[in-house]
Parts: sequence; structure tokens; C-alpha cells
Amino acid sequence: MVRQVIKIDEDLCVGCGLCVSACKEGAIGIIDGKAKLLRDDYCDGLGNCLPACPTGAISFETREALEFNKEEVIKNMESKKRATEQNQGFSGCPGSRMMELSKPSSIAQPTINNSATEDKGHMPSMLGQWPVQLQLVPYNAPYFDGADLLIAADCTAFSYRDFHSFMKDKITLIGCPKLDDTDYSEKLINILKSNNINSITVIRMEVPCCGGIVHAVKTAILNSGELIPWRMVTISTDGFVLEDSK
Repeated sequence: MVRQVIKIDEDLCVGCGLCVSACKEGAIGIIDGKAKLLRDDYCDGLGNCLPACPTGAISFETREALEFNKEEVIKNMESKKRATEQNQGFSGCPGSRMMELSKPSSIAQPTINNSATEDKGHMPSMLGQWPVQLQLVPYNAPYFDGADLLIAADCTAFSYRDFHSFMKDKITLIGCPKLDDTDYSEKLINILKSNNINSITVIRMEVPCCGGIVHAVKTAILNSGELIPWRMVTISTDGFVLEDSK
């Protein structure tokens, strides 16, 4: 029969596995690092996987395909559930598995440990979610609801020693506008339109190419139609705060 099913562009697919988690019928799998439609009769053609894809690799096509088989889907999902319970595995790329992390209540100060093998404690991470790459994070992730966003050029974390102080109680997204061949504003517009975002903090380096991440945030706020307070922090290449618009 001729019907609508999904189509996956392998050139755009980064193998993150978010579509695998979004598909409730088990129609998609990761094979050789790319998402694949495993069976036509598992795809219901409704496209729950489309908004989960961070690169826009999934679309619809109308073609000759097997009829959606609900009974086979149920059997398949029950089998996957049993395998998951046994292995506690993840069907996509483990590095892209969406997770909400525990959030420390405050920034702890390093402590001194008298052990001969470990003479210092450590500062707990302020990271509240995974993944952090702007291209990989799904725009409809549950941790975005009511969130304060920290959108940072990735070099800032290496330049500014106390970067985690900015991350406290925020959802952190990072990217490099010079190296990433994408328009961040489209993803940010989807995040702002689909969630109740409280505020945005943008952290950039003093170098000119970092202006791209500021431009993307401004464009997203303007085109989303949302009135969201935002703050911009500029970090010098030697690790100092040059400007803070708060």
C-alpha cells in the first residue's frame, strides 16, 4: 500500500539516538552510527521522532510501504522492555542520552584532605542536565520548563576558572559559532517557544567570532515573541570578566 512513513537523511544524521527514544513503536535503530528505519510496518507515520531530531535529518515521505502492524509493534516493544530490564542499556549513542542530573544546593569550597594519596577535595559540578551541546539537546526536554538558561561559547569554560559559578541552578548549553556549521537561532527559537524560560545568561569570549552566539540569542528572543530578560558576560582570553551586563 502507499502511505506516509518517515525518511532519514544519513548525511544529516549524527547518530545521537534521540529519535530512537522518541519513537514509541521501536521503528528506528542506530546502525553503524546512523539512525535507520528498521521496518516499515513498525512506523505509524505520525512522526513523533521529528521534533526530537536536533539536526533535522528526519522527514516524511509517501511511498509503497507495508501497512502499520500494531500487533507486531507490541511484541517488539515488549521484547525491548525485557532486554532493557536485563541490561539497563540505551539504544542510542550513550553520550547523547538525555538526563537530568542532581543539582548541588550551593557552590562548595575545596576542602583539605590529609590523606597521603589525595591532599585536596573537589568542587561539585553545577551541571544540571546532559547533553550540553546546543546541537544535540532536544528542544522539548522536560528540564527546560521553568528554566534559567546559560548559553556559553565553549571556550569560556576553559578560560574562566570559576565558570561553574555561572552554571548554578541553570540549564547549560554550549557551542562554537565559528566551528559549528549551523544557525543556533533556529534551535533556540524552538526552545523558547516550546518552554517557559525564565531568563537567559550568555557568556562569550572577547574574540570577534563569539559575536555569533550573542546574535543567535538576540534573534531567537526577537523571533520567538517572548519577553525574556537576558544578561551578557564577556570573558577575556586570559580569564577575566571584561563586561557583565547584569
